[in-house]
Amino acid sequence: MRITSHVSQVGGGDDSDPADAAIYLVAADGEAALVDAGTGRATHRVLANIRRAGVEPRSIRQLFLTHCHYDHTGGAAALRQETSCLLVAHALDAAFLEAGDSRVTAASWYGAAMTPLLIDVKVTGAEQRFAVGQLEVTFRHAPGHSPGSAVLTLRSDDQLVLFGQDVHGPLDPALRSVRADYERSLAMLLALDADILCEGHFGVMVGKDEVRDFIESYL
Repeated sequence: MRITSHVSQVGGGDDSDPADAAIYLVAADGEAALVDAGTGRATHRVLANIRRAGVEPRSIRQLFLTHCHYDHTGGAAALRQETSCLLVAHALDAAFLEAGDSRVTAASWYGAAMTPLLIDVKVTGAEQRFAVGQLEVTFRHAPGHSPGSAVLTLRSDDQLVLFGQDVHGPLDPALRSVRADYERSLAMLLALDADILCEGHFGVMVGKDEVRDFIESYL
């Protein structure tokens, strides 16, 4: 599904595997990046969808992991092997991925075990910027759902696109969720005033009012 001239959805639900969170493709000027990786149970379908979007998987430079949970990260190792991309995550969640922690990554919720996953780029601050062709992608720390949860933003077709993968939560002690952090992160997302929200489980919201209403519903 094409969302803007630079952004498409290439995985999640019927597009790959029912357990996968949404997987988004960003492409510009012969370079590309992915936002999240699904569980890895249908990586072949994700790769086929990337090609169907007109992008060669080997042009993918970064795979941005919005947080450590298995439905977003289980397929990361296979996608890195197929594309030679760099895995990018916030350092606070990278620790659980590199330790192969099946509890905090929620792999056990999916009847799976988290294989230790080396993260190539660990973001440590509030935000870090990356280039995908001429596009600037901003990786923003948004803790609450997990300690190292993050969102990404970019401008495409004069619209601010927000990748807020688990705006909806949930909050659970096993995931190291912190409600106060979550509420502050949602307030930060509202302040961005995005035109498009690409969520991890509830689809794509288009228009400032629809985006704001969705985020506010969780506050």
